[in-house]
Amino acid sequence: MRQQLGYDDIKAAAERIAGHVRPVAVAPAEGLGDSGNAKGAELWLALEYLQHTGSFKARGAQNFLRAHREAGTLPDAGVTIASGGNAGLACAWAALRQGVRATVFLPANAPQVKVARLRSYGADVRLVGTEYAEALAACEEFAASSGALASHAYDHPLIAAGAGTLMEEIHTRVPGLDTVLVAVGGGGLFAGVATAARQHGIRAVAVEPEHSRALHAALAAGRPVDVTVDSVAGDSLGARRATALAVDAARPDGDVIGARSVLVPDEAIVRARRELWEDRRILVEHGAATALAALLANGDNGDNSTSDNTGTGTADTYGYRPADGEKVCVILCGANTDPATLSTSPAPR
Repeated sequence: MRQQLGYDDIKAAAERIAGHVRPVAVAPAEGLGDSGNAKGAELWLALEYLQHTGSFKARGAQNFLRAHREAGTLPDAGVTIASGGNAGLACAWAALRQGVRATVFLPANAPQVKVARLRSYGADVRLVGTEYAEALAACEEFAASSGALASHAYDHPLIAAGAGTLMEEIHTRVPGLDTVLVAVGGGGLFAGVATAARQHGIRAVAVEPEHSRALHAALAAGRPVDVTVDSVAGDSLGARRATALAVDAARPDGDVIGARSVLVPDEAIVRARRELWEDRRILVEHGAATALAALLANGDNGDNSTSDNTGTGTADTYGYRPADGEKVCVILCGANTDPATLSTSPAPR
């Protein structure tokens, strides 16, 4: 049976994790992005990188484990997950809070800052392969042989519903919001945020690196498909395939405001990350800066954005251009990064 995600799932998750995660802080960001597409818009930042473990993933991990605890389905073998880093951190942290073991599989090229933090949470860290898909295969084998509860970095309704609680909080803190920009890897955050945003009449814009476009490709194909991953943000947005939950959340639904999918080049991601640091002293990982890059990408790729911001874009549209006066919130979703990489630019293509 196909798994589904509804607004009721997000409301249930919000009740389940209340008091166990940090409420998101928001801040106005006047002037940020004016050199690109954002001039004339009212811009806000959702500072979710201040969340436990340094990313939004703590929400889904808490919801997943607390729901299984309530159902009596947490096994003695604990929980296992494959992750590029942030989901593993969140799973290990939530498992520690629940008093259960966590075994985390990562690609061998995962940032050392994430590996070290995982071990600080008491997780059994196993490094396999060079891409998320390889770590996932090893995790699935381990779950089958050990009896551990298999979690997922993004492809599960409980994980996506937990992520969607972020949109509920943003909606409360930024009245009259028109649009939310969401960085997308496998699509769990987007699925939750878009589902909640639709409920409140807010447009969700999925932003992906042009060379790591799992959701964009899925929307073009009408179903999840495999893509290659080659991006400076690949450590956190490097899923080969998007979850069907995200594809469903992006589809038009009658007269309800539609989601949108856009791409950004690595150069815009690097520039957005530096601008956050230089202008606000905010240090985030490349994956988090990807959402802001949508407001800068037009300057890197010519006039490829579009003023028609309705429906689901599946053409190779770069960046997002808000209308004058549009109230836009950019989710800064993670900060597990090495500050030294602020001076690192992607290799020319």
